[in-house]
Amino acid sequence: MSHILALDQGTSSSRSIVFDDQGRIVAMAQREFRQMFPKPGWVEHDPMEIWSTQLDTAREALAKAGLAGRDIRAIGITNQRETTLLWNRRTGRPVHNAIVWQDRRTEPFCAQLRSHGLEPTVQHATGLRIDPYFSATKLRWLLDHVPQAHIDAAHGELAFGTVDSWLLWNLSGGGRTDAHALHATDVSNASRTMLFDIRHNVWDRELLKALHIPDAVLPQVHPSSHVYGHTDASLFGAEIPIAGIAGDQQAALFGQACFKAGLAKNTYGTGCFMLMHTGAQFQRSANGLITTAAAQTDATPQFALEGSVFIGGAVVQWLRDGLRAIDASNQVQALAESVPDAGGVIVVPAFTGLGAPYWNPDARGAIVGLSRGSTLAHIARAALESIAFQSAALLQAMSRDAQASGGAPVHELRVDGGASVNDLLMQFQADLLGIPVVRPQVVETTALGAAYLAGLATGVYRDLEQLAAQWQVQREFHPTMPRERAAELMGGWERAVRQATTT
Repeated sequence: MSHILALDQGTSSSRSIVFDDQGRIVAMAQREFRQMFPKPGWVEHDPMEIWSTQLDTAREALAKAGLAGRDIRAIGITNQRETTLLWNRRTGRPVHNAIVWQDRRTEPFCAQLRSHGLEPTVQHATGLRIDPYFSATKLRWLLDHVPQAHIDAAHGELAFGTVDSWLLWNLSGGGRTDAHALHATDVSNASRTMLFDIRHNVWDRELLKALHIPDAVLPQVHPSSHVYGHTDASLFGAEIPIAGIAGDQQAALFGQACFKAGLAKNTYGTGCFMLMHTGAQFQRSANGLITTAAAQTDATPQFALEGSVFIGGAVVQWLRDGLRAIDASNQVQALAESVPDAGGVIVVPAFTGLGAPYWNPDARGAIVGLSRGSTLAHIARAALESIAFQSAALLQAMSRDAQASGGAPVHELRVDGGASVNDLLMQFQADLLGIPVVRPQVVETTALGAAYLAGLATGVYRDLEQLAAQWQVQREFHPTMPRERAAELMGGWERAVRQATTT
């Protein structure tokens, strides 16, 4: 029993991956699910579709691997963070669609909280900023807009959770009258709610009171590597320990073996998320980043600085579905490489505002630098480059914070996620940063991190040193662009951002 099943519930698809004890992929299954946009700036998912696609892919991955539930040592869960769900404890049914992390409907409420001077309290306790991105104001919206929700929540009849909690509930038999479903989460996901004191690993009473959220709806919080419980035997034919949970970005940091202060990774998914481990030090950013809890293997708090890009790989989906410049996402590199450069075109994909280090929820997408000679190929290349520009802005901010605290600058960037397989993008990223960009053998590091956390809790792995030894490089991209040219390009990007944020 050396195989681990990782459930990787993402923003646009649910995936399940079976790993062996060497961290190698044995089998994988993936299914997309619906994205719902009820109003401009609103993004929702069907919770039952999240659960059904995740369960179906888990069973499919096991079948592909030729394994049964009894052959799996443990299950690890990693998930899209901040996405907010509320369900009835008795029936196990959601009371509303999930409100996705990209959703901006609560910005007026966030503005109200800022005007009441709550921002310093939020930053001190949670390391976050007041923003619709995080779960707290989404939960408050659900309590305000679902009939009877405030009363039912106060009476303990409703359960709030991020996607990991929803999966854990269902895996452990949620919705069955004879089941004792688990209502829990880990520190990394709790840290993204804007309600959790990450210095002391407890729900923050002052913030709960300020947002009128009853503590009866909250899940229990455990370390990321922890035996939470077991799956209902009817799901996989055996009770399997659920022994690892981490939000997708903290899981990726763990899967990249970034266990020590100063190591950084960037995940290129629907959005882009860069994290730098800061060890046991709670470090406040002076450059637009947030402080978050890193995945924890025990009760000792671990921290990271994080910068979030709201629209990363999603810009390729826009090229495909919005502009219809390509028929499939994997065609973007060929189209972008059909021109030598972007021809002065810059795309700022602020479709849902701008995240770190800008934090401007009112910014809107812009294409600047167009000329009569501009083509779809130039726009496609500029769209691809926008992912690297936004990530470079994050690393620059991260390096400034590290130097201000007396730490060393980041000397390499470990990369993963779907878009990290794009060589053109990775080379441009290295050119902008001026440091090596390192792609590992296993780019599915989000799922790998969840598997590692589950394996540590169940004795598959001895310690972090063993995991660090398993991390292997597939390719390094070294900068070839003169630093003066890179600075010039970043200057052009910052000017384009100012145009996109001018109201």
